[in-house]
Amino acid sequence: MGSFPALNARPASLLEEWFHQIKEDLAAHDRAHPEAPSAPFAVNQIVHRSNSRLEEDMEMCARHKVPIIITSLGARTDINDAVHAYGGVVMHDITNNFYAHKAIDKGADGLIAVAAGAGGHAGDLSPFALVQEIREWFDGPLALAGAIASGRGVLAAEAMGADFAYSGTAFIPTYEANAVADYKTMIAQSSSKDIVLSDVFTGMHGNYLRESISKAGLDPDNLHGLEREKLDLVSTKPKPWKDIWGAGQGVGATKAIEPAADIVERWGREYDAARSALGQANPVWSRQASDLMASGRTAAQ
Repeated sequence: MGSFPALNARPASLLEEWFHQIKEDLAAHDRAHPEAPSAPFAVNQIVHRSNSRLEEDMEMCARHKVPIIITSLGARTDINDAVHAYGGVVMHDITNNFYAHKAIDKGADGLIAVAAGAGGHAGDLSPFALVQEIREWFDGPLALAGAIASGRGVLAAEAMGADFAYSGTAFIPTYEANAVADYKTMIAQSSSKDIVLSDVFTGMHGNYLRESISKAGLDPDNLHGLEREKLDLVSTKPKPWKDIWGAGQGVGATKAIEPAADIVERWGREYDAARSALGQANPVWSRQASDLMASGRTAAQ
């Protein structure tokens, strides 16, 4: 599935144009390829008091019956009810088990576990810990986000207990993305050492590209003395942080600017290869394990 933040459409009237384009393009694909119909699309909605566009954007989503709404930074029963009223599904971003319970209690259909290493606003828990705790009580749709940047990563998310892998950074430097050219280039040239975690820019912890912080005239290694900004989602006035770009710790897997279709195709091959490899016996590992156990027994004796 593909998704995008509603707030990326500026001005707000552009959102409806995007819906028309998406629906027309997907319908054209389905007519041309009835044997392989398109997946549903999703829209990310930030449910936070600073998002003054939320009501307007949600009315637009309801009018166009967006199949999946991804909510974050606040779970609201009325938003979930509005989506369910037209037959849509709600997935909610969470960073820990406490917020996971709150989201489901308020009517979300599924969860997106945003683990450590995710781009933009990120959690601080290991994906192993986060998925494990959620799966102790929740058996509904679960996606995992955080440094997933290959087909192998998708398979690993499934192995941990997630139904879906959720990836963003890898798709920013694609031909189709609306990101500026310098942003795309910076991602293609960066690795995990170039990611800085800070709560200075929005008041919430997020992962950002070190070089973009430096270009904004700030010291990425000395941000703690700065006054925290308040999250401001809709203001169009210039800000000192407007050129500071988010990216996840999996950024090192992205090496070039390329079509999104090439990423999808490559990840599919990597996924199949990794799954096949796991299904085969590994005599080298088995022999090494046996030798190690034998040496351990000898030492004990």
